[in-house]
Amino acid sequence: MARPEPLAVVRAYHDRTKHHPARYARSLGYMDWATQPDPFRTYAGAERLPLDHPPLRAAPTYDALFTGAVAPLPVGREAISRLFYDSLALSAWKQAPGTRPWSLRVNPSSGALHPTEGYLLAGPVPGLSDAPGVYHYAPYWHALERRLTFEPARWQRLTADLPQPCVLVGLTSIYWREAWKYGERAFRYCHHDVGHAIGTVTFAARTLGWRARLLDGVAPDDLARLLGVHDQQGPEAEHPDGLLVLYPEGAAAPPGPPRLRVGETWSSAFQGQANRLSHEHHDWPVIDEVSLATRQAAAAEYSVPSTQSEGGVRGGAELTEYSVLSTQPAAPADRGLPAQQIIRQRRSAVDMDGRTTLPAPAFYALLDRLLPGRYAVPFAVLPWEPCTSLLLFVHRVDGVEPGMYVLVRHPGHEASLRAHLRPDAVWGKPAGCPEGLPLYLLVAGEARRAAKLASCQQDIAADGAFAVAMLCEFEPRLRRAGASFYPKLFWETGLIGQVLYLEAEAAGLRGTGIGCFFDDTTHHYAGLSEQTWQDLYHFTLGGAVEDPRLKTIPPYAHLEGAATS
Repeated sequence: MARPEPLAVVRAYHDRTKHHPARYARSLGYMDWATQPDPFRTYAGAERLPLDHPPLRAAPTYDALFTGAVAPLPVGREAISRLFYDSLALSAWKQAPGTRPWSLRVNPSSGALHPTEGYLLAGPVPGLSDAPGVYHYAPYWHALERRLTFEPARWQRLTADLPQPCVLVGLTSIYWREAWKYGERAFRYCHHDVGHAIGTVTFAARTLGWRARLLDGVAPDDLARLLGVHDQQGPEAEHPDGLLVLYPEGAAAPPGPPRLRVGETWSSAFQGQANRLSHEHHDWPVIDEVSLATRQAAAAEYSVPSTQSEGGVRGGAELTEYSVLSTQPAAPADRGLPAQQIIRQRRSAVDMDGRTTLPAPAFYALLDRLLPGRYAVPFAVLPWEPCTSLLLFVHRVDGVEPGMYVLVRHPGHEASLRAHLRPDAVWGKPAGCPEGLPLYLLVAGEARRAAKLASCQQDIAADGAFAVAMLCEFEPRLRRAGASFYPKLFWETGLIGQVLYLEAEAAGLRGTGIGCFFDDTTHHYAGLSEQTWQDLYHFTLGGAVEDPRLKTIPPYAHLEGAATS
């Protein structure tokens, strides 16, 4: 029997895993605590290299990450320690009375299940290693696990078409960690988390005065071999996602777009054995099917000669840089907030007070940060034209009329959105909105009920200052770019969500991503009746309500004598 065409598999999975008011996507429907996976992957037998625990610094400020110059740190132990501490490390532990503590991380995750694993590929790193290597990052220990050491000539060949000096950060997903709780919809959530991790790595790199770029042109099987996860099988296997190149501002860059010269296989074996996460598992075959379809489609793309250019195409996927919008408002004043403090204090709200408001100028400035091309970070990390515009449910923004709005994040979206969104849309600019901000009122009036209903009847979507539904150009983008682009749609929404998290913290509020929403209910409110635009992620931010019963524990209290720098 012929295998289904990859795009057909992706479309079927997407429709099958939509939540509906009368029918949620398939899951166990209960918490099987006996099979709860270990949240920490480790490699027994691999050499562990502890990293430094850097203290908070006043500079750079959070606002300077977007608009200011940040003096670059050289590639070395301090920079690598700070990179991981501010991107994939633990941020705290929480404990309820009578329960065991659970960990929080700098990178957010659906249900705090953390399916994303991080890797470092680097040449010699002063103070850390004299030889190039491949390392797994172990957040519990804030340490690198050395899985492979290789010769300097191989590193030079591998990175010959990349800025110098540079390091590489790889990301993988363990689907079982999310499927344990969320069942078939877990594939979506894992790729939301990849997008958040791309965001945390990009922002952490910026605090070092470094740039980040997601590398196109690395086939999944090649990435798996590079990271040493190619021989993993079964429900606990790590699936290769993406590879980022990080390099200091001013690094010498070869002509053309950054490209990794994969070519060779490693001449030595990887060290360490992956730990077992659960003693038993529940199978979700549809996740394996969609994963295989997207991975095979990507492999097919990269089996043909590259036609990549700065504005070119590889395998149908658009690689054009994010456009710089012509009208840019003046940058807001720097609030003096230390970037590392904002990054490390980020938390996901679990409840909101239904009272806290956001001033209109702060609202507009926040939305401006979500536009690609405005600032140095973070959206230039993605090597494709933006896919996502935002449907906003505005509840409590002082000076802005409640209602449903759309933020058009790319000029190429507007004509399609006007054609597909509800026919009674006003398409009016709210009073006081900056000229260069493409925000439009669709329907005026109370939007709290719609936001709550669309987000699986969760009060938190109605009790904040505003809520967001992320609308992605879906069917046209998949037809052009192929089935392998499906996960990347979720990466982009996760990256947007990471900016929303940090902007909420900087505004004195708190945010949370919402993965449970009624897809087609949102489409109904927006007036969407086709597959041209699809709702892929929700978010809300406002005044958080803290649970006084929870105890907060420092992130590395379990490590005695942690080094500082």
